[in-house]
Amino acid sequence: MAAHKVIFDTDPGIDDAMALLFLHHHRDVDLLGITTVFGNAPIEATTHNALVLKDRWDIAAPVARGAAKAISPDRPVRIPAALVHGDNGLGNVPLPETTVSQADPRPAHRFIIDTVRAHPGEISIVAVGRMSNLALALQEDPEIAGLVKDVIVMGGAFGVPGNVSPVAEANIFGDPEAADIVMTAPWKVVVIGLDVTSKTIMTRAMLEALGAAGGPRAQFLVDISQHYIDFYARYVENGMMVHDSCACAYLVAPELFTTRSGAIRVASEGVATGQTILKPDGRYFPPGPWDGKPSQHAAFGIDAAAVLDLIHRTITDA
Repeated sequence: MAAHKVIFDTDPGIDDAMALLFLHHHRDVDLLGITTVFGNAPIEATTHNALVLKDRWDIAAPVARGAAKAISPDRPVRIPAALVHGDNGLGNVPLPETTVSQADPRPAHRFIIDTVRAHPGEISIVAVGRMSNLALALQEDPEIAGLVKDVIVMGGAFGVPGNVSPVAEANIFGDPEAADIVMTAPWKVVVIGLDVTSKTIMTRAMLEALGAAGGPRAQFLVDISQHYIDFYARYVENGMMVHDSCACAYLVAPELFTTRSGAIRVASEGVATGQTILKPDGRYFPPGPWDGKPSQHAAFGIDAAAVLDLIHRTITDA
């Protein structure tokens, strides 16, 4: 029996696709559902992309369509420029207009609630997009926080610059109110942010080796990743950051990471919108917004070479 029952909350997205294939192939993961959210593309595209990947890679898990916008009515929908993930969200590789699979009739937040309640204490939620679906689930059924095994978030930046502002990472910036709800809920959260994902660089040679060893599924991943790796040429020499797969790697190999603990809050206004701020456990400060909030964990160290090797071995060992 698989050690990890997982709901994958995602906005495919090229690095999301790599993370999905990792979860699908890993022998210790039982993928129970894929929930989509706006982010790397509008919700119509991220849901379509999830269904395309489900069909192409023979994934049994259902897909549930999630939030199309941030939970605050005043928060504008910010979709990254197509130069990152392409006009269709999957590197402009031609995709079928229709899919064999159809989305689950439930909205993503209700799918999360129902699945968690069906497996109390067993579900890990790996969330690699905006936190909107998780926040909606908590708002509708706050008791699920005590029924979730853990939440692994790809997002945030603590000791390094952001990627959409000097302090903010895109997933958090896109719905900071939702992220703050998730970080301060009484469940176990581990944040895998830019502090570690920016150190995890898959080179073109590594990507090509993944495709050569992994068969048609991996080759499709290589094809859609060409647009993404070209985008990263302005930041990384001959490679790309594999953000979302790092969160999946933590799920199955947490020993490859080092973390710090403390209450985490997310700024939601002003020049610091989207900033993730950890109040370290054991440090005294005057009374403030972190008081009474649960201690969570954020990753600050990573064995990047071992994570990249894990990704390669998992995807190629189908």
